[in-house]
Amino acid sequence: MPHNASRYLAEGPRVGIRHFTYGDGAEFTARARESKDLHHPWLFPPESAQAYTAYAGRLIEDPSKAGFLVCEKGEVREKGDVREKGDGAIAGFININNIVEGGFQSGALGYGAFAHAAGRGLMREGLDLVVRYAFGPMRLHRLEINVQPTNAASVALARGCGFRLEGFSPKMLFVDGAWRDHERWAITAEMVTGPGRP
Repeated sequence: MPHNASRYLAEGPRVGIRHFTYGDGAEFTARARESKDLHHPWLFPPESAQAYTAYAGRLIEDPSKAGFLVCEKGEVREKGDVREKGDGAIAGFININNIVEGGFQSGALGYGAFAHAAGRGLMREGLDLVVRYAFGPMRLHRLEINVQPTNAASVALARGCGFRLEGFSPKMLFVDGAWRDHERWAITAEMVTGPGRP
């Protein structure tokens, strides 16, 4: 039997990560609409086909960005345009923005879970995969996450994946109509691959 290469860039026990495609628009926007209450007031992923095409285009075409979909592994269950839990169903997304090469070799992470996947540990597994991919094939050295302090789920995800709190930035980003304070969490390649670590 011929070996079929995985469609994922990296895989864990329950999820795989892959790049965005334009063809993911229907599922991604349906998931975003279903997850509005979970995301507000921190995150506003695209909810229309036109907004998704522009958003995905930036992640696909801009070399200073890399977008990853966290997808569930398992059996397929279709419901209209949206795959239910199982093979390839989108659980969330993780983007590396502001990628700077040269002596910096760094990027800024942003992420979001979709409501059906929240609280199930899928994003933690996905973020671990993205971090290892960034420090492996992408050859980055440092990743930073900027999180509003009141976003307890995002803070817990950063902490749970080994990021360290590096500081506090008042009025750092304009989100939901106002300049918001953010905590800076970061991880370096040595923290993941250093002595005694896989």
